[in-house]
Amino acid sequence: MKRVLHFFCSVVLACATLHAQAPSFRITPLRPVEQLRAEALQAQPPKETGNFRAADLVELITLDPTIKLDIRYATSNNFLGTPVYTQARAFLQRPAAEAVVRASNALRPLGYGLIIHDAYRPWYVTKIFWDATPNHQKIFVADPKAGSKHNRGCAVDLSLYDLKTGEEVTMPSGYDEMTERAYADYSGGTAEERQLRSVLRHAMTKEGFEVNPTEWWHFDYRDWRQYPIMNIPFESIR
Repeated sequence: MKRVLHFFCSVVLACATLHAQAPSFRITPLRPVEQLRAEALQAQPPKETGNFRAADLVELITLDPTIKLDIRYATSNNFLGTPVYTQARAFLQRPAAEAVVRASNALRPLGYGLIIHDAYRPWYVTKIFWDATPNHQKIFVADPKAGSKHNRGCAVDLSLYDLKTGEEVTMPSGYDEMTERAYADYSGGTAEERQLRSVLRHAMTKEGFEVNPTEWWHFDYRDWRQYPIMNIPFESIR
């Protein structure tokens, strides 16, 4: 009986491991993240000139309850290994948010939903990422001197999940992986992984997004130039 029970527990544990959230790619930050956070919170975003649209950040899950959130930067399961957000939320400028919902609607008949890893990102977080990342990996992070499209509320990091199982699909690389496997046109991985990447890309580009060449999960909305760099913390968004 003990042997049977031990076998049963082993099977349950194995299944749980299969469905557990995959660990994120990690770097060794150049300096302690808490030190970088303190500096970033004291810094100021770059000054911009121009006639920008007024910000209209919308929380994605209020527009489409089938959208799932896996906001890695609100957890320690991210490339820095420590939380940088205090809340697991995802916002975009309204036109971009509505475009994501249209993509979600188009994917549903194919059996897939959208899972969001990041969307609007306050500028100070972009500075943390840049200051923490070694020079040879900075191609994967935005320079705070120019700001990020995430800072404008017009970029979203996302993937697909299977509507039947609720599980995130497997892509050619993990989220935030700083290797060539993350490239949008990487030819490796399995045929199924590349096909799923194409399904996501087609749904997003059809709605006015452009994929980042070095990150298959990162999509920029076409109107990003019309919005300013923002440094509003999630707690202040109503």
